Amino acid sequence: MASAGAKTRERILDEAQRLILDRGLAATPIDEVLTAAGTSKGAFFHHFPSKNHLARAIVERYAQGDIGFLDEFMGRAEAATDDPAEQLVTFIGLFEQAADELVAQQPSCLYVSYIFDKQLSDNGTNDVIVDVFLRYRERLVEKIAAAAKLHPPAIALDPVALADQVTVTFEGAFVLARALGDPSIMRSQLELVRRMVALLFGAPAE
Repeated sequence: MASAGAKTRERILDEAQRLILDRGLAATPIDEVLTAAGTSKGAFFHHFPSKNHLARAIVERYAQGDIGFLDEFMGRAEAATDDPAEQLVTFIGLFEQAADELVAQQPSCLYVSYIFDKQLSDNGTNDVIVDVFLRYRERLVEKIAAAAKLHPPAIALDPVALADQVTVTFEGAFVLARALGDPSIMRSQLELVRRMVALLFGAPAE
């Protein structure tokens, strides 16, 4: 069972993440986080020596969640078929199925709020984000290369560029969905990429 201190820390992280996703890191004062979390400055600084320490803890937790999705969905795709092209299509499809829930839980991308903040870059927080993107790229490139070997596409293919396109679609759809106020954009964009990848390798699209 989590201690009272651990619960307070998680509550601060939860409320800070919610506020940052809504308005951005720079526009989220610590006082508002404290009010939302129902805790004191003393409790806050016990867990987080500064706002930058809080920011890093949030992005580390967020990144762990992203890696969790990568491992879970890739594992499910690999369990469903031995064909790497079908695994890739299934992997994207699992994110497509989860899109509505993901957008409801986090209507914007935390990485967007962080990546251009020089202070966070200087203290190494953005390295956490880079690591997530590189891990997605590595796993996707592995599948794309294997799929291309088994099912040579009709056009020249750069596995790294295609892997990055999947990530760009996922992250960019958060921004577009938020800007246009249309949560369904995430699902429709992932569906489009899934169908394009299926067509590229001659894999079933459904």
